[in-house]
Amino acid sequence: MQTHDIHAGTWKEKKRIGRGGKRGTYSGRGNKGQKARSGAHVNPLFEGGRSSLVERLKKVRGFKSPHAKKLYVKFSDIVRVFISGETVSLSTLVEKKLLSSGALKSGAKVIGTGSIPKGVLFDSALLLSEGVRALIEKSDAFVQGKKEEK
Repeated sequence: MQTHDIHAGTWKEKKRIGRGGKRGTYSGRGNKGQKARSGAHVNPLFEGGRSSLVERLKKVRGFKSPHAKKLYVKFSDIVRVFISGETVSLSTLVEKKLLSSGALKSGAKVIGTGSIPKGVLFDSALLLSEGVRALIEKSDAFVQGKKEEK
């Protein structure tokens, strides 16, 4: 590059702070303190000595799982709603309004005791309590997708 190629306004002059001059000896830095010094770096979370926002928040202990809890269905409700020949699955429980639609994502477990109507099938996606599993094994009902042993 030659001197005759340089034109005014082709570059911007960098602002130099803290050298004295037109703005005085402090030159926009204020009087004292960490930010008035050369090489100053203040943590962005520092709030001048008071407790930070994070420290002022309520301290909540414990752990919250990101996975939704299983919903429970009473065995007596299944006996009341389902008739012989029907299949008990997550979708049929939602259709018969024994569970909310959130159960399709989180799953469900059948709990309780009682007697089961004959011919009712249980889907293998449902979790069963030990008592319900024993009732199903005693009766003619079985879990769909799993072989029944007698």
